[in-house]
Amino acid sequence: MLLGAHEHALDDKNRLTLPAKLREQLGSEVVVTRGLDGCLFVYGSDDWKLLAERVGTLDAFSREARQMQRYFFAGAHTTPLDKAGRMLVPAHLLEEMKIGREVTVVGIQDHLEIWDRAAWRAELTAVEGSAEDVAERLADRG
Repeated sequence: MLLGAHEHALDDKNRLTLPAKLREQLGSEVVVTRGLDGCLFVYGSDDWKLLAERVGTLDAFSREARQMQRYFFAGAHTTPLDKAGRMLVPAHLLEEMKIGREVTVVGIQDHLEIWDRAAWRAELTAVEGSAEDVAERLADRG
């Protein structure tokens, strides 16, 4: 299970060194793609296959389904982890998500999120202020 928040910096070649604990769980190759809420998603190969299956089986006659498929698949990029545990983050994805050199890597159970560090801090502040209310609404749904 991928957990924790880790502050890092991208190097001049847009490479990100992943913490050893996270590398071990992801494997030797990852898929990075557009995420939601202004971050990038990073999946190990097996977990990417599960997401791809879920998104890929959405009804092709639904405009929203096609939009989600385009959003995740068109931006996806497979990249190996090098011997130092670095992954290449495509420049166009960093630009699209407005992610600078200073990042926070967040473990979210089956994937990682890469956030611009300032955006992550703002997100965390917003979440901390509403977590109890959200938990209650989710509990009411069963």
